[in-house]
Amino acid sequence: MASCADILRSEFPELDGEVFAYVTGILHSSGADFESVDELVEAVGELLQEVSRDGKDEGAVREVCQRLFNALQLDEGRAQRCSQVLLDAPIQLSQITDGYGERVLPGGLTGPRGSRRPPMVDAKKLEKAEARLKAKQDRRMERDSTKPSGPLVLEEATASQAASKKETRMESSGKNKSYDVRIENFDVSFGERVLLAGADLNLAFGRRYGLVGRNGLGKTTLLKMIASRSLRIPSHISILHVEQEVAGDETPALQSVLECDTTRESLLREEKELTAKVNAGRGEGTEGARLSEIYAKLEEIEADKAPARASVILAGLGFNAKMQQQTTKEFSGGWRMRLALARALFARPDLLLLDEPTNMLDVRAILWLENYLQTWQSTILVVSHDRNFLNAVATDIIHLHSQRLDAYRGDFENFMKTKEERLKNQQREYEAQQQYREHIQVFIDRFRYNANRASQVQSKLKLLEKLPELKPVDKESEVMMKFPDGFEKFSPPILQLDEVDFCYEPSHYIFRSLSVSADLESRICVVGENGAGKSTMLKILMGELAPVRGIRHAHRNLKIGYFSQHHVDQLDLNISAVELLARKFPGKAEEEYRHQLGSYGVSGELAVRPVASLSGGQKSRVAFAQMTMSCPNFYILDEPTNHLDMETIEALAKALNKFRGGIILVSHDECFIRLVCQELWVCENATVTRIEGGFDQYRDILKEQFRKEGFL
Repeated sequence: MASCADILRSEFPELDGEVFAYVTGILHSSGADFESVDELVEAVGELLQEVSRDGKDEGAVREVCQRLFNALQLDEGRAQRCSQVLLDAPIQLSQITDGYGERVLPGGLTGPRGSRRPPMVDAKKLEKAEARLKAKQDRRMERDSTKPSGPLVLEEATASQAASKKETRMESSGKNKSYDVRIENFDVSFGERVLLAGADLNLAFGRRYGLVGRNGLGKTTLLKMIASRSLRIPSHISILHVEQEVAGDETPALQSVLECDTTRESLLREEKELTAKVNAGRGEGTEGARLSEIYAKLEEIEADKAPARASVILAGLGFNAKMQQQTTKEFSGGWRMRLALARALFARPDLLLLDEPTNMLDVRAILWLENYLQTWQSTILVVSHDRNFLNAVATDIIHLHSQRLDAYRGDFENFMKTKEERLKNQQREYEAQQQYREHIQVFIDRFRYNANRASQVQSKLKLLEKLPELKPVDKESEVMMKFPDGFEKFSPPILQLDEVDFCYEPSHYIFRSLSVSADLESRICVVGENGAGKSTMLKILMGELAPVRGIRHAHRNLKIGYFSQHHVDQLDLNISAVELLARKFPGKAEEEYRHQLGSYGVSGELAVRPVASLSGGQKSRVAFAQMTMSCPNFYILDEPTNHLDMETIEALAKALNKFRGGIILVSHDECFIRLVCQELWVCENATVTRIEGGFDQYRDILKEQFRKEGFL
């Protein structure tokens, strides 16, 4: 493509030197400011039309400006392509004399003498054009100055706690031997947002606590503050927080778990070194006694039983015998998270912190984990959205709300009943006190100026002052979700796989002769062990993966919305949710993007914060808002409840039930499955089987497998 200078010379061969220098100077210094051809026409078009000797009309000049604009866009450093005369500043033609003599240009440059009179240029028009251009540059500089430079820096969580002289004294003296955790009068903040204020957390040793609350209130942050000991916890209490996946290296999975028992590993290493010395004849005579001590300690901690115990934990979490011998680098992120959980269970810390442990597990592994944790001897604090899991595991519930923590005895169902009753009593007490206050106030107002009743009025005023200040119940806003209908009557088949074979490697088929179908009234849940092919089947149904053999048929008017198990990977975390939708669906008003996000609970300042600063559940809501913006008539959802709080899961279930279109989803959340799905597909043995008895029958099948394997 020709440069800007070439275009000017070819289209305006008679262009005066000063005008040419002025135009190329503008294109050189301000080319990056032109976001459209209209802006370029506004800057130089009128001038070019005025100086054109062949009388180019407005349309012809605009075509030339379009060519100039295209030339500017061709290269990242657009200015280099257009600069023929590099000046310190654009030439101000309004200051140039229109005489025949030598003309002085800005910067002391001397222009050539010309025998022709230069074109007459309206100085006022030039000044206006320069003013518009300067204003455009100022706006751009202001916009650029507000953009963050470098990588996005997120706010950090902080914790503070009132000092307790008694606890400090006991800790320093070493007299505190209790394994109970008491954290009193502490605050937790995330940036400028206060998550907890003056809160108390008491964890009795040996009990299992479920931490519940709405998304974004600080449950995960609280676990991190405890794990990092930003909150005071006695040093003799060991803490393990299952947060990050195991690093991939050459260590076999089973050995990776065994290495968590540092005492056993240290003793075995010393025993090996001492034995080698004795066998080589390099001993000093004390090795025999030390070896006897080591053998006694190994026997005391039942070191010989450790491999079997580690193997049972791994098997329960889905690692078969072959997988247990594979190196950690061979596993995906999800399996390495399971490995991190296995290490924590094997290490048996005094305080085990689990954040949404069921997110990485299939139904079979969840049932095993429920049974395993019921026999846990030390303390557990677990964040979970899974009602059934909490009912099976938790002995207590801690509710995070209104910047405080409220404790309840019993499982999740008991918590819900007790909380409801507690809130009703609180509201009744508040209303009764309000009536009592009004009754006293009426007396005070009536006899305030009656001298004979002055002492009684004073007494009533003191009574009002002494009344405790009760507050009305803080009702949490109801979570609302709505999936826009895209329902049309389609003639079947709507979505179908017929005799499909699929494999990633020729030696290992994921599916053979797979035949399934769905319509616009389907409510199907797909279950099965991790690695059985659930996500693969969804991608074949969507047409993202092509069968090796067989046919995928989809109705021509079918519009599929897809929610990925790893939806966060599909979001740009450095921009806001509003910007995210604007890029995905350009051309709409900001209010429309905000309304769409608000439909999924992402409103107010949440909508304009960087997505990276949102909680896991809030990111999921942004993904839902993005998925439904185009109004699909069929949804394929892969683990949609991961990271969502219970209220949002219920709202999601209600929205899906009201949606007039087809649904296929993969989920391990028993409560959610029961709320939404009418049909259950089990993915196993390279095919999919429909279970007539639904989830109850599937659960019974798994329990029978556990009995045969000795887990129950």
